[in-house]
Amino acid sequence: MDNKRPLIAHLCLFCSGAFWGLMAPVGKAAMQNGIDGIDLVSFRVLGGAILFWIASFFTKREHIPTKDIIKMAGAGIFGLVCNQCCYTIGLSLTSPSNSSIMTTSMPIFAMILSFLILKEPITWKKAIGVLMGCSGACIIILTSATAGNAKVGNIWGDLLCISAQLSFALYLALFKPLVQKYSLFTVNKWMFTWATLFIWPFTIGHVSDIPFAQVPMSTWWETGYVIFFGTFLGYICMMIGQKTLRPTVVSVYNYVQPLVSVTVSVIVGLAVFKGMQAIAAILVFSGVWLVVKSKSKHDIDKHDHSLAFEKRHA
Repeated sequence: MDNKRPLIAHLCLFCSGAFWGLMAPVGKAAMQNGIDGIDLVSFRVLGGAILFWIASFFTKREHIPTKDIIKMAGAGIFGLVCNQCCYTIGLSLTSPSNSSIMTTSMPIFAMILSFLILKEPITWKKAIGVLMGCSGACIIILTSATAGNAKVGNIWGDLLCISAQLSFALYLALFKPLVQKYSLFTVNKWMFTWATLFIWPFTIGHVSDIPFAQVPMSTWWETGYVIFFGTFLGYICMMIGQKTLRPTVVSVYNYVQPLVSVTVSVIVGLAVFKGMQAIAAILVFSGVWLVVKSKSKHDIDKHDHSLAFEKRHA
């Protein structure tokens, strides 16, 4: 079984990238036929909470102190509330292809926050990667601002999708030690519970105004996909991969999401992909690749210790 773990991890990461990539056009289609971004994010957090609580009953029970449950509220704010609200509402405004390209910028934000919070060094590779990634994001935003066509993009939607990545990067930088203490089911059931408690008091009136009888069945199937595959299974697959493979390998699967999203969105007519967006995508992907391939503080310290050891024993 141990020999198959890497293969299973790779398959899980590919599936999570595919689930999230397909979630953009599927979610966009749902928000064009009966529900909007506020409705979808409300269903997503509540559905995620219910599914992770049900799953937790079939896994090993973990004791979690009250103080850590309260800390999970903070993780839920940055990892789910701000992240999912900004992304889902941003997706309702911009094209699915733009929203997915923006999601690949998250490692760049994570690198900047790691420097500010965790004192991770910024190497020349990281600096060039950030510059390239930011240039690509700017091209996408400027293309959207001058297009006047929702299929090309919307500047406010693009900015919201970028804000979602910043929020999730903050979550990773601030709450990683807390999240690593518990299983993925324990962490997610509490994060989604807190997210539901934070979001639903403000959105329940909006959701109750949905003309449920007039919403086509296809919209509910699309919403179900976002909840079950794009949220529940997507999070599970990603965390299984992270437990087995190196972070640099995990980061490569970021590219699956926009490839799936852009391809499906263009084929079904939800998006138009122009030459400048292709250039922007190459810049963003290349920037992320440089950031994830550069050395971390741990790698640099390990290299310095190795050199010092060799000098002492020369």
